[in-house]
Amino acid sequence: MKITSFYPLIATSDPESVMQLFEELGFNRQHTKTGISDMDLTGVVMKDPNGFHVEVTDGNFPGDRLIIRMNVDDLDEAVELLTKRGFRKAKIFKETEETSSSKFCIMVSPSGFILDVIKHVH
Repeated sequence: MKITSFYPLIATSDPESVMQLFEELGFNRQHTKTGISDMDLTGVVMKDPNGFHVEVTDGNFPGDRLIIRMNVDDLDEAVELLTKRGFRKAKIFKETEETSSSKFCIMVSPSGFILDVIKHVH
């Protein structure tokens, strides 16, 4: 399994103010994806001039959640590796979610940090 990108994802009930903050820090909105999962989430990937990324996703969450987004070339292999190390699939999502351009699985570590593991399927 190869990791193709790795950056923070902020799930928030106030995405516009979070995106405005990152714009003030020099980030620009690069890509917007709507209709994610049964929760109908919208994610906006932002990038700064140095090539750093952050994604801001809306969600009806109590407070903000910081998640690590990890794009991989083999989703099944990544999920298997994480499961062997004690991660579990998040209960709020289906086992594996699919969109028109990707498949993803939200994995929670034994200590509670969250990985959004994604494989793009052009």
